[in-house]
Amino acid sequence: MAALPWLPDALKARMAALGLRSGDVEESFTHSGGKGGQNVNKVATCVLLRHLPTGVLVRCSEERGQWQNRVLAWKRLTERLEERRRTVILERRSAAEKVRRRNRPRPRGLKEKILRHKKARGDLKMTRRKGGWDD
Repeated sequence: MAALPWLPDALKARMAALGLRSGDVEESFTHSGGKGGQNVNKVATCVLLRHLPTGVLVRCSEERGQWQNRVLAWKRLTERLEERRRTVILERRSAAEKVRRRNRPRPRGLKEKILRHKKARGDLKMTRRKGGWDD
């Protein structure tokens, strides 16, 4: 994170925990438009960050100054990547839980109930045959 000395230390720590490096991010600047008058028309204050490994794109043009937008954009990129990591972890956990539930043995009472129902259905089908039980 030596390439971004202007970022707050708390944000740098979050980025380090994610494994987010400045080399993985493409940073560009454009005109923002909107409020800000002549400043936003002349100066490229809008910040675009694209995280190359994941393709996550963040655009920030809320403030009048480029530096404020830069800090906000890096913060939002970090938040989005954290959220993405959380959802991946939750999906893995739910998939593992689903497999665990599917593979657990049925309770004895449920198994007996299923077998009784199966036998009753078989008996019912037997009565529908042409000769009944005598076939």
